[in-house]
Amino acid sequence: QVQVVESGGGLVQAGGSLRLSCAASGRTFSSYVMGWFRQAPGKEREFVARISRSGGSTYYADSVKGRFTISRDNAKNTVYLQMNSLKPEDTAVYYCAKDIVSTWYTIRKGPDEYDCWGQGTQVTVSS
Repeated sequence: QVQVVESGGGLVQAGGSLRLSCAASGRTFSSYVMGWFRQAPGKEREFVARISRSGGSTYYADSVKGRFTISRDNAKNTVYLQMNSLKPEDTAVYYCAKDIVSTWYTIRKGPDEYDCWGQGTQVTVSS
């Protein structure tokens, strides 16, 4: 079973940038479609971005498109989320997870379509 650990969160001013990392265990990391989600206090967990096994295909939530970039390094078993032009509404705990299905389907945004969740990393954007 894959285990993931997120890192890279912190406090940043609006307009700033952060890069989150998600380090995964196991030798089959490159076989998995990976995704990032976030959850703000009092809100449901929401989809942010996802990336195909090779990294050649990506898909973003409309709220982050053009500001966030998901990438992966299969040699390092790591998925990244580069977040630029951060806004206070981006404040949340950010999680990475593995898609239950290994085939690339563009639109898979439901948390119940993913497993192997990490503990999350807090991102706070001040205004």
